[in-house]
Amino acid sequence: MLRPDVYPSLNTRQTTSLPTNFTWTSSDILVSPKNDSRGVAGIKDPSIVIYNDAYHVFASTAKAEGYNLVYFNFTDFSEANATPFYYLDQSAIGTGYRAAPQVFFFAPQKLWYLIYQNGNAAYSTNDDISNPAGWTAPKTFYSGTPPLIEKGLITPQQGYWVDMWVICDDADCHLFSHDDNGRLYRSQTTLAQFPEGMSDPVIALEEPRKEDLFEASNVYSVGNGTYLLLVECIGAGESGGGVRYFKSWTSSNIAGPWTPLAASQENPFMGEANVAFPSTKWTKSISHGEIVRTDVDQKLGIGACGWKYLYQGLDPAANTDYNSLPWNLGLLTQTGEC
Repeated sequence: MLRPDVYPSLNTRQTTSLPTNFTWTSSDILVSPKNDSRGVAGIKDPSIVIYNDAYHVFASTAKAEGYNLVYFNFTDFSEANATPFYYLDQSAIGTGYRAAPQVFFFAPQKLWYLIYQNGNAAYSTNDDISNPAGWTAPKTFYSGTPPLIEKGLITPQQGYWVDMWVICDDADCHLFSHDDNGRLYRSQTTLAQFPEGMSDPVIALEEPRKEDLFEASNVYSVGNGTYLLLVECIGAGESGGGVRYFKSWTSSNIAGPWTPLAASQENPFMGEANVAFPSTKWTKSISHGEIVRTDVDQKLGIGACGWKYLYQGLDPAANTDYNSLPWNLGLLTQTGEC
């Protein structure tokens, strides 16, 4: 496995055009909460990279009392559910509300960054991804909630500032986030200043119906100057009320503008309409997750096809308060020609 500190730009590659229709197959439930003293109800929001021949996963743990973070690693997906959990409140990340992690290696500083929400847009750093005790105490990108986001959180109804995501190009680093009210925000700072100097947010994309642009964005570089944006949405109508799926867009610039690619419930990037379950259909929702990355640096490079996506899914019969929902993790594998 190539080391990112030796090969800091692993994502330079040639690609073909992206398809406009996608198909996937899903695994059975891959990872569930442990039956331990933590009493976790759901495991959610996974971020995953392959480094030193191992899969490294960071995720949210959810229960009625709130959220925190967990780390685990394994060498084969068949081992994923048996691997021990390290609850990150044992590190300097600490206790309290922490959720929705994203991990990447910031090559200019030779540090791993863990981005997450704690009521603000937060981050911790570590020089060794395999040492979960090594994460630093939380710092934030902003001194408080930026005014534009604060305004968005109450229009058209009460929203939540969630799901921070960082991606960099050769000059700048960009921070995306959501207000759960139909708006995707973007801030930026220079590569040299990162993580300091984040600008006031602007609206990167918005929809009048909040469910059509809800949360959990991923942005990736797919080569040849093309960027891929994924956003989780909530289905409408009798056939999809409450069912989660992903739309996609492309752009030649992280700052946009963004052109729809597979961007409807009927033709999603991934969702109930295009995911097959060879075994048991254990979820209708394809929710918050990440493409499995072998290029681990801040440019978030992926190939143009052949993807695997680690996601959260939910028993359709589950009926409890939101924090207590029994989310599990599954793995999508892209199928078909691309």
